Amino acid sequence: MHIAVAGNIGAGKTTLTELLSKHYGWKPNYEDVDDNPYLNDFYNDMQRWSFNLQIYFLNSRFNQILEIRKSGTTVIQDRTIYEDAEIFAPNLHAMGLMSTRDFNNYKTLYDLMIGLIRPPDLLIYLKASIPTLVNQIQKRGREYENSIRLDYLRQLNDRYESWIKGYTMGKLLIVNVDDIDFASRREDLSFVIDKVDANIHGLF
Repeated sequence: MHIAVAGNIGAGKTTLTELLSKHYGWKPNYEDVDDNPYLNDFYNDMQRWSFNLQIYFLNSRFNQILEIRKSGTTVIQDRTIYEDAEIFAPNLHAMGLMSTRDFNNYKTLYDLMIGLIRPPDLLIYLKASIPTLVNQIQKRGREYENSIRLDYLRQLNDRYESWIKGYTMGKLLIVNVDDIDFASRREDLSFVIDKVDANIHGLF
């Protein structure tokens, strides 16, 4: 089974992936942040590095999905291949930070990859307001995230909301992280686990 956690920067994807993997004994599959050779450069000069970064993520996540399906075990994935193409790349293009030529090239490659994979059995979307995202980004203190602009986060949030509204590829669970703190409060994590249980029982 393939479970995936989606959400904006700072929504708590990695934390929830870790907590659920421990609770259920699922294999966690994390976003390649620390080893990403483009991330620092991208935040310093988005226009120069946007295409390189998006191609890196696309390649990395496509390989992850192939590994997940091959593994024969239940895997929980931190961020999906769909978010790159539905949210991040179009946003960079709309902001003038990725050329139309590069965006079209990227989209063609993405469309080819999507035809070769299956969507996750359950998608967990972490919905968060801008103040919540900013608070959590500041709390974790990643240096390269200090330069993230509020308007950039806001545009991403708008695209996430539009994408989730039209999501029809499989089961969807929306968790509002403005209202709960699953990282610190056991009862909040139990609430999320109950919701996940209710969804996955229909998958077997």
